[in-house]
Amino acid sequence: MKTIAFITLGCKVNIYESNALMNLFKENGYQVISDDKPADAFIINTCSVTNTADSKSKQMIRHAKKLNPNAIICVMGCFAQTNEQARLMPEIDILLGNGNKHEALERINQAFKERTKQVSILKIREVKDYEALEATTFDHTRAFVKIEDGCSNFCSYCIIPYARGPVRCKDKDDVIKELTRIGDMGYKEVVLSGIHTGHYKCGPNYKLSNLLRDIIDQVKTIERIRLSSIEINEIDDDIIELMKNEKVLANHMHLPLQTGNDKILKLMNRKYNTAFFLDKINKVREARPNISITTDIIVGFPYETDEDFNETVEFIKKVNFAELHVFPYSQRTGTKAYDMPQVDGNVKKNRVKTLLSLSKELNRAYYESFVGKVETVLVETIYNDKYMVGHTSNYLHVLLPLDSTKIGKLVPAKLEKIDGDYMVAEVFRPTLNQKFSFSTK
Repeated sequence: MKTIAFITLGCKVNIYESNALMNLFKENGYQVISDDKPADAFIINTCSVTNTADSKSKQMIRHAKKLNPNAIICVMGCFAQTNEQARLMPEIDILLGNGNKHEALERINQAFKERTKQVSILKIREVKDYEALEATTFDHTRAFVKIEDGCSNFCSYCIIPYARGPVRCKDKDDVIKELTRIGDMGYKEVVLSGIHTGHYKCGPNYKLSNLLRDIIDQVKTIERIRLSSIEINEIDDDIIELMKNEKVLANHMHLPLQTGNDKILKLMNRKYNTAFFLDKINKVREARPNISITTDIIVGFPYETDEDFNETVEFIKKVNFAELHVFPYSQRTGTKAYDMPQVDGNVKKNRVKTLLSLSKELNRAYYESFVGKVETVLVETIYNDKYMVGHTSNYLHVLLPLDSTKIGKLVPAKLEKIDGDYMVAEVFRPTLNQKFSFSTK
């Protein structure tokens, strides 16, 4: 039996696609082994969102070749799609981009028979059809489900529209069938993922809010639905109404801001200004007062002055995010921002440091607001042989006393204190005079 190992970098969509390919290879007689073992073949599913991601992709390609110099190395994903360096790397036997990852099985089988370099890079902006990959097993207690691929926003800093192509969506009936199967497997939480999730469409009048409504009505075994990153201008009144009335939707949203300065937002080609962003946040919080709202911030974008950055800091405080994901601006060849005047690297580092410190303050304050409260925790794994660890609906990271029978289950927990990055809790057992609604439906 031939062995194959997977190395997956980047986003949840890549994770989903790699899981789908693992299933495909297992069904066709391969043994999937750990990526630190000398497999007969490696699939490296790459990322290219930043220069650091490119470097990591190249590092993993070379790492796989060192593990087994005779292994077949199949490289796919965004680095393969957009970076000419990938075509020149001697370690690579098979190069696939995005939109045709399903070819991996046939091409690796062919490589075992005849060792010639294979390159199959689609003209991704011309791809119209959604690639029907479906994962059947998952690595975590929660299941990730890809519902959309591609992006047409063309933010001036971003390579992803060139790497992933235009928006393509999974048929709504296929989404419902997949979630029904996942629920029947015992998963309690599902994360709906995509490159541009909020642009989900299935026909002219069927959008993300319609899909969420149908999932809630038709898939009764899933008890928590979480959305991956979604743009602020895609949070329409229908989604807000669902957030207000349907507790099965997780009490957490990741809404990328990128900058809190209107001049830089315009240069970034974002589709909103700070006033719009804040107004929408207020409407979300009217529907869900205690919701966790996290965000992405890019610092050191071209033309960003100290004054612009200080405006971003103040706007972040005004929004009062629960946590920030902070990135220094990274030049990407082929994007509009590439030729703009660049901010000094040391300035970027200092701004990142400032915002990471602010993120810790905001996150701590958000955690402190839940001390003494009871929340439902999805128990995910064992930690240090003493605890089990999981997340609440609003993504608090919780430690509970070890009880292995609770793994994979939703457990009511009394949140007692903060310890580092965790909330320490006890399983909540209501007295006769107390009530706790366990069901999220």
